[in-house]
Amino acid sequence: MTRPTQPSIAPGAPRATYARPWLRRIGALALGLCAWSAVAAPAGEAGRRAFEAVDPFIGTGGEGHTFPGATVPFGMIQLSPDTEIKPRKEAYGWAAGYRYSDSSIVGFSHTHFSGTGHSDLGDVLLMPIAGEVKLERGDSKIARSGYRSSFRHDNEVAQPGYYAVTLDDYKIRAELTASERVGVHRYRYPKGQAAHVLIDLRTSMYDYPGKVLWSRLRLRADGTVTGLRETRGWAPGRQLYFAMRFSRPLSGHSFNDTEADVVYKGFPPPGEKDPSKRAQIEGRQIVGSFDFKQAEGKDLIVKVAISPVSEDSAIANLDAEVPGFDFDGVRAKARESWSQALSAIDADAPEPMRKSFYTALYHTLMGPSLFMDSDGRYRGPDNAVHEAKGFRYHSTFSLWDTYRALHPLLTLVQPEQRNNDFVNSLLASRRDSPYGILPVWAFHGQETWCMVGYHAVPVIADAYMKGIRGYDTKEALDAMVASASYGPYDGIAQYMELGYVPIDEEGEAASKTLEYAFDDWTISRVAADMGRRDIAATFEKRAGNWKHAFDAKTGFMRARKRDGSFREPFDPTVSGYGSDYTEGNAWQYSWYVPQDVAGLSRSLGGDAKLVDKLDQVFDAKVDPKIFEHMEDITGLIGWYAHGNEPSHHVAYLYGYAGQPWRTQERLKQIMATQYAPRPDGLAGNDDLGQMSAWYVFTALGFYPVAPASNEYAIGRPFLPRATLNLPNGKRFSVIAEGLDEGHTYIGSATLNGQPLNRSFLRHEEIVAGGELRFTMQAQPNKQWASDPKLRPYSMSAGR
Repeated sequence: MTRPTQPSIAPGAPRATYARPWLRRIGALALGLCAWSAVAAPAGEAGRRAFEAVDPFIGTGGEGHTFPGATVPFGMIQLSPDTEIKPRKEAYGWAAGYRYSDSSIVGFSHTHFSGTGHSDLGDVLLMPIAGEVKLERGDSKIARSGYRSSFRHDNEVAQPGYYAVTLDDYKIRAELTASERVGVHRYRYPKGQAAHVLIDLRTSMYDYPGKVLWSRLRLRADGTVTGLRETRGWAPGRQLYFAMRFSRPLSGHSFNDTEADVVYKGFPPPGEKDPSKRAQIEGRQIVGSFDFKQAEGKDLIVKVAISPVSEDSAIANLDAEVPGFDFDGVRAKARESWSQALSAIDADAPEPMRKSFYTALYHTLMGPSLFMDSDGRYRGPDNAVHEAKGFRYHSTFSLWDTYRALHPLLTLVQPEQRNNDFVNSLLASRRDSPYGILPVWAFHGQETWCMVGYHAVPVIADAYMKGIRGYDTKEALDAMVASASYGPYDGIAQYMELGYVPIDEEGEAASKTLEYAFDDWTISRVAADMGRRDIAATFEKRAGNWKHAFDAKTGFMRARKRDGSFREPFDPTVSGYGSDYTEGNAWQYSWYVPQDVAGLSRSLGGDAKLVDKLDQVFDAKVDPKIFEHMEDITGLIGWYAHGNEPSHHVAYLYGYAGQPWRTQERLKQIMATQYAPRPDGLAGNDDLGQMSAWYVFTALGFYPVAPASNEYAIGRPFLPRATLNLPNGKRFSVIAEGLDEGHTYIGSATLNGQPLNRSFLRHEEIVAGGELRFTMQAQPNKQWASDPKLRPYSMSAGR
């Protein structure tokens, strides 16, 4: 689950800035308008029903780290309430800015992460105020001690693209909606009290001294407010610009630098030069307020655009997307965008599951998020401005998490152009990078060097193998090879030398070896398809490097030292940042060979041994306190940790040993305990939609254990009926006859009317359209899909 690393990289390369526990414009504009038109096509009844089933509060409690605010699919604006802003070491639970258990709101900021394990963003925080203006947030335990306000959940409304709440301390009704680059607020003020809007440029999802490097707030002659924030948070030196307009005229303003104790109010009278009256302020601790005499007892609309390039570009975004102050019109467009996106799957299920299913689908459609202006310009990892030509630039790639299921899902539920945009964005980031490699974990165009692996590689490989090729495929292969060969990063040089990452030179070496080997396998797949036999052979060999981590004596994956010996002493239960593994222990990571499960089975001593060890994982009695030091290891079923990504494929491995009925049992156990249609209904961080993508796939009945294999392991369906409305215009239906709580095993299956006796689907079978039909029964059919010749792909199995 997303957390910072401190990789060993080339001298001068950027490092995490904190310790480890923790036709120019016209052409681009035309492209943007075409994309908007495609999204805004009528969604129909399926989209309406899907929209109404979504509950954005799911995941806002517990450890889900989602937010309930307003955004559009993959929108650059993600406008949401913030309930608390904590010091960095305490900010984990508030990574999305909002926590359901809180009772006060400090404001509404315009950028958020959905479901990460790290806090940042929270840019351009606004707070409507009635009466006295206070410049500090105040204490949540002391009523009216600052500008924050109490609120109640029974006064909240959250829908895709819309959020509303009553701020009890001010008696203000606040509503939020959004377009791609513009957040729109509507505030209804009470009568008899002065109406204000506060803007705080000091805050983010977590605070620490010096995080804000510089900020600016400027009131232009036409009443437009613009500014910038430069921060050194997770991504150092990140710049974001904004432009804001109000539906009513200003009656006054106050700009404050609370660090320098400077206050500017109003404008100087004509002919006078009063230094205390200015329309611009710069500094590191800037907060301002705006007064609206005409808003008392009435509505005020505030619209805010952001830009990675400049204040003028933010104004251009504002003019391009929301030229007027039609809040309801923007909300209607956002609703239609979501209805269209959610109509990709038409699912029938009892109401609780419909709510969980469509909320999960909703959460998978937030990132990677758009990060370019309406004219096609964006800011890249070199902190320079570039132009996207022929594609829409996206950022916020949580790749260690999302290559596993999110990106494979998006190939089925999003237009091909969107997926091409993702690949082109990754390639553009590599071209713009000072290091010539693909992103590791990028947001707002900047590299964070977070997590291990070069997992942009399987995202590109999976898209390529599925025929998504609206980019320079030669450049793509070159980029994949370059990223897998960048020796200064995270032990890759030693990996290429030794065939493994040595633990006495690199931390978390077992995980790195295993994840590099999988990524290498995906390169071999693409190279072979392109006819590059030399590259294919090299990386196919590297894909077998997982064997160097396998210890036949203990049956676990372990880290070796440079001399070839395994590190001692060894305890398979140990996890932590100094261990052999990344956010896990040996019980969780010893299954990470998705490209060659058959080879892993042989190494363990055969299918029976594989099944027995899988059972040990799920049936173990584990005290959750063992992982108190590792916030991301949650959702325990024995050693299986569904709240973190390394475990996500494990339940499907029984089918590789000829016992898919055991997978069916485990999936029932996971779905029943790790997901629920309530605020704390996610067992762990959603991680930009990975947890939710797992749910969507599993509910449908299949899962991409090895992205780029073009196969999906069959689990079992949880929906009586679901139809994928595919990007190519075809439909693929999954029907589960007799499914209920007493009939949860697959008795038989047919594909387009023909018996299906294998435990996997091919991607081409899905995109061709058709029908997958299961007959469910009360007892397991231990013969179904048990033939060794009809198991899912494994590299060493000869197909």
